[in-house]
Amino acid sequence: MAPESPYSINYDVAYGFLKLIDIDKIRSGVTDEWFNQTLCEVNDSVIRLGVVRGEFHWHKHDNEDEFFYVVDGTLFIDLEDQIVELKPRQGFTVPKGVLHRTRAPERTAILMVEPKTVVATGD
Repeated sequence: MAPESPYSINYDVAYGFLKLIDIDKIRSGVTDEWFNQTLCEVNDSVIRLGVVRGEFHWHKHDNEDEFFYVVDGTLFIDLEDQIVELKPRQGFTVPKGVLHRTRAPERTAILMVEPKTVVATGD
């Protein structure tokens, strides 16, 4: 039997077109340490909300870029040769094929924009 994942990753689209998405309301209901919810689709991409604390594992996406935007808290994106620190209202794009890891020393809310084909845990 495979070990249980420490991440709560929800790929189902939670909100269709013409629906209000209240990030603060969703965020306040999250109890998981590492939560990821697909909010909506925009053309061939998805917008995901992450409410995170701690470290994600090192991974890469061979065919997809990822954009991270911090709503609140602090997010570090570790790359092989640098560490990027994101504060609220800052964003950063990790291009496809680049090995990376995200970590949050405190409870942090982030929005991610990526193609809907992306597997959050990497290729």
